[in-house]
Amino acid sequence: MRIGVPKEVKPQEFRVGITPAGVHVLSAAGHSVWVERGAGLGIDFTNEMYAQAGATLVDTAAEVYDCPLVVKVKEPQAEEIPLLKKGQMLFTYLHLAPAPDLTAALLKAGIVGIAYETVTDDNGGLPLLIPMSEIAGRLAIQAGASALEVTHGGRGVLLGGVPGVSPAEVVVIGGGVVGTQAARMAMGLGADVTILDVSLNRLRVLDDLYGPRLKTRYAHPYAIRELAERADLLIGAVLLPGKKAPKLINVEHIRTMKAGAVLVDVAIDQGGCAETSHPTTHAEPTFLVDGVVHYCVANMPSACARTSTLALTNATLPYISQLAEAGTDALSPKNPGLLNGLNVCSGNVTHPSVANSLGYPYLPPTEAIALMKKGF
Repeated sequence: MRIGVPKEVKPQEFRVGITPAGVHVLSAAGHSVWVERGAGLGIDFTNEMYAQAGATLVDTAAEVYDCPLVVKVKEPQAEEIPLLKKGQMLFTYLHLAPAPDLTAALLKAGIVGIAYETVTDDNGGLPLLIPMSEIAGRLAIQAGASALEVTHGGRGVLLGGVPGVSPAEVVVIGGGVVGTQAARMAMGLGADVTILDVSLNRLRVLDDLYGPRLKTRYAHPYAIRELAERADLLIGAVLLPGKKAPKLINVEHIRTMKAGAVLVDVAIDQGGCAETSHPTTHAEPTFLVDGVVHYCVANMPSACARTSTLALTNATLPYISQLAEAGTDALSPKNPGLLNGLNVCSGNVTHPSVANSLGYPYLPPTEAIALMKKGF
C-alpha cells in the first residue's frame, strides 16, 4: 500500500507522522511510503534520511494526499481539507468532540478517520495517547515553572524553593497519565504537590507509589476550590476519552487564585477543563484572566517534537502496519482496539462519545464500513 506522510502545517507543529526508522520497517514489508520534502527537517530528520530508509520524497502535499492511507500527527487544517479523498484512511489525532466544524468537513469528505486518541488496547487503555500524555504531563511542569517567573507574568515563585523559603504549591486535577507525570516532575523539583481524582482506587495506587511525598484528595468541588485558592501552579489533567473535557475549574475558582498564579490546561485539545481557557500556540502560549496566567497550548508535545515523534512512532507503527497490510479490513470486530479508533466513516460518526458530544446520530463502525464497501 502507498502511505502518505505530509509535512504538518499547524502553527509551531514540528512533529512528523513517521520516523525514518518507521519508514524502513514499512518499506521492508513491501509498502511504498511517500514523504513530503521537509516533513522532518524541524527535528533533524532530513530528506536524505527518509530516502535512505526507503521513502519516496514528493514535493507537494497534494501528492501525499493521493495515497490511500495518510499518517500524520495533528488534525487536518483548513488548507488540507480539500485534499482529502472519499474512502481514504486518515490515521492521526482528531479530537473531534470540541471541533464541530472539522467533524462536519470530514463527514462531507467521506474519509475513514481513525483517531489515535480513541484506539484502545486489550485492557481498555489508550496506547496511542499515552506517549503524548506522558510528554504533556512532564512539559506542563516545565511550562508552568517558566510561566511562574516574573519575566513571564508569574508571581515569581521557584517551584522547589530554597533553604528557609517554602516551595511552591502545585495542584494537579486528574490522576491519569498526564496528572501522574506532572506530579512526578513537580515532586522531583521539590514542590509541595497535591493530586485530585474521582477514583479512590487511583488515589490509593498513587499513595502506594509515592507515599507521603504526594498528597491526595478526592476531587469534589469543595476541594478543588480550596486547593485552587492556595495553588501557585494549577494543572488541569482531565480526560474523558472521545468526549469534551468537563469544566471542573470555573470562573470563581480563577478569581480566588493568587495574582500571578499559573494554570496549565493540558485538556485544551479536548476543549479545556477551565471555563476561562482557550487554545493558544507556542508563539503566544499564555494570556491573563483575573491576574492568573493561563497556558493553553493545544499541541504541547511539539515543544519537544523529536522526543514526541520517536515516542509516537514507537506506539503507532504496529497499527500503521495493520492498516497498510489489510486496509479497512483491519477495522473489524477481530481487532476491536483499532476499530474503537474509527471516528468517522462514509459520512457517519462512528464513535459514541463524539456523536454524543456533537449531537450526531451514532452508527456502529461495523455498519459504516459495510456501507462504505457497498459504495454508499
